[in-house]
Amino acid sequence: MVGLNTQTAGPPPVHVAIIMDGNGRWATSRGLPRFAGHRRGAEVVRETVRACADLGVGYLTLFGFSSENWKRPLGEVRDLMGLLRLYLRNEVRELNASGVRFRVVGDRSRFDPDIVGLIDEAEATTAANGRITFTLALSYGARQEIVLAARGLAEDAAAGRVAPAEIDEEAVAGRLFTAGMPDPDLLIRTSGELRLSNFLLWQCAYAELMFLDVMWPDFSRAHLERAVRDFQGRERRWGGVA
Repeated sequence: MVGLNTQTAGPPPVHVAIIMDGNGRWATSRGLPRFAGHRRGAEVVRETVRACADLGVGYLTLFGFSSENWKRPLGEVRDLMGLLRLYLRNEVRELNASGVRFRVVGDRSRFDPDIVGLIDEAEATTAANGRITFTLALSYGARQEIVLAARGLAEDAAAGRVAPAEIDEEAVAGRLFTAGMPDPDLLIRTSGELRLSNFLLWQCAYAELMFLDVMWPDFSRAHLERAVRDFQGRERRWGGVA
């Protein structure tokens, strides 16, 4: 399937963001180790990138690992880092061949140097691609992101590089990890949880929110298509009146 019928509905979202939740519970409910859920979740990432590209979505941002996730048991964090290494080594060639630009946003300083190197290599290899921009949020927290942006602007103001009166929404957005990307139009969270969990708080100010009662390992192209159709049927007034 390529694209959706836009003759009777609005266009597809330019930018879809997804909180991939439920990997561990999916595995536990099947008597499997939590890592099995994360491994299946990585396969769903691949399928979701393809589906978004087919549907005409220009940007896809997935919440892969939060700044709070470092608090998880050491063994689980170690397994997740191993899975991340495997993904970065094995998927970049296919992403590049499919015209996908790959990016990572978040605090890279907490990753081992070899992972940072793999991220840098993946971003450089796919930098010229334009079919879809796939961004993975890793070691990411929205409050931390906003604090860093505010701190940078404050330092510039103190040094006289910018006047405080010139600091506006555009100036703040330009200091975020997502600078240069359009804000998400549609935010999806899987697993039935009804919260944002410190994900893209600034960027999702006007995003349409959708909470699905499906664990991420069971998320499919059909779920994505239904979410996009739902989005196309919504009226977005941006604070105005109909």
